[in-house]
Amino acid sequence: MFIAFWNLENLFDIETSTERQDWLKIRLGKELQGWTAAVLEAKLDQLAAGIKAMNSGAGPDVLGVCEVENRPVLEKLARKLDLPGRSYKVAHENSRDGRGIDVAVIYDGKLFTVDGKWSHWVMRRTGTRDLLQVNLKTRDAAAETLVVIVNHWPSRSGGEHASEPYRKLAGETLAYWHSRIWEVLGKDALIVAMGDFNDEPFNRSLTDYALADRERQKVLRAASAPRFLNLMLPLLAAEGSYVFDGRKNMLDQFLVSRGLLNATGRFRLRDGAVSIIRPPGVTGAPVRFSRPSETGGVNTAGYSDHFAIGLKLG
Repeated sequence: MFIAFWNLENLFDIETSTERQDWLKIRLGKELQGWTAAVLEAKLDQLAAGIKAMNSGAGPDVLGVCEVENRPVLEKLARKLDLPGRSYKVAHENSRDGRGIDVAVIYDGKLFTVDGKWSHWVMRRTGTRDLLQVNLKTRDAAAETLVVIVNHWPSRSGGEHASEPYRKLAGETLAYWHSRIWEVLGKDALIVAMGDFNDEPFNRSLTDYALADRERQKVLRAASAPRFLNLMLPLLAAEGSYVFDGRKNMLDQFLVSRGLLNATGRFRLRDGAVSIIRPPGVTGAPVRFSRPSETGGVNTAGYSDHFAIGLKLG
């Protein structure tokens, strides 16, 4: 089982989209000048090439994404993932994000059905999206349920420390829903929380509020307040999913529940299961697909300002 997450960076629909609200047209203003159907197609082609190359060319079984404007543009992307034996479907909810960018899940409909979908509101928030929970049930006789929670926490705009309280609230919200899932599905529920957390694995929003730990035994022993195991910590010394001012940051992360540490079979967690995924031809820092409104114009050879991350189970 191969799970991936990718911040697709500003995957907007075109200006004439019937899905776009009038308030969003005003909010985005000049940001999307020149963002035509042809430019969108070029962006989708680049992203599709990167996604299809994942998992040794087989594509992901489940892909969490963020920074997508709406369901139609996501479905356009899913249709471009024309891999043999795959039938990609979309799970999405419109959030109340002020910039009109959502989180979503693309999954292989031949492997899973959606057994529940919830958009979890983050209270007293600024610049964040809802947490999207999607329960995916396998189509085989075992009918196992994999709970996927996609996150895109508030950015560090305005300064890391000034914006930190908003990410703490998002982390607290994730921990709350982790507890609720325990109540409904049991303490060995199979949960993968993934996303762009806009904090590093060692920041308090993750360690103290989302209760994401680096020690497996702490996760296994947790009795009342469930904890996640943060899988990205071993990669910190050598890797990063995002580069800012020439410094690598591990903002994109996988957090897994106790159930995945105890699991056997297809959802068994193995050592060294996580990786940073570079798109075809990219060897250094992430290469952006620049928008026409930006200085220098469009860079159609780019993809996103983030690398994707991958998790192999079983």
